Amino acid sequence: MSRHVLSLLVEDKPGLLTRVAGLFARRGFNIESLAVGVTEVPGLSRITVVVDVEGLPLEQVTKQLNKLINVIKIVELDAASSVQREHVLVKVRADNASRSNVLEVVNLFRASVVDYAPDAIVIEITGDSGKVAAFLKAIEPFGVKELAQSGLLAVGRGGKSITERVLRG
Repeated sequence: MSRHVLSLLVEDKPGLLTRVAGLFARRGFNIESLAVGVTEVPGLSRITVVVDVEGLPLEQVTKQLNKLINVIKIVELDAASSVQREHVLVKVRADNASRSNVLEVVNLFRASVVDYAPDAIVIEITGDSGKVAAFLKAIEPFGVKELAQSGLLAVGRGGKSITERVLRG
């Protein structure tokens, strides 16, 4: 699998996300993760896309994305030169017999309990993909009742910012 993380700086306009996702779909790319949110610049949003491009040229899609009028900048972020994190909420079965074991896993992974019920616990964990996957595997034997996982968020390491040129005009 050839996995790529793209960070797109875009104007915050209705329908743009649909056009971006459609570009990937029309070319047969599978979007593994998609996260969208505001940036430090009013009127601009960041779209973080994780895409599997096995056997397909990523360059073709980035050229097409650059042609979209509301796309300002596209940066590919590799794992070594960026900080990449996922956010997960997971509801786990936790009765009196298993609760201490569940909490031990929570502490081991530096996760947080965000809700408690007599028969379940809601746990929040943030980290890189490997940490999140390992946590979910460790917690699975207790019984996952519900899971919500964000798309990958990523920013480049160091002092440079994707929005610097935009701010300078």
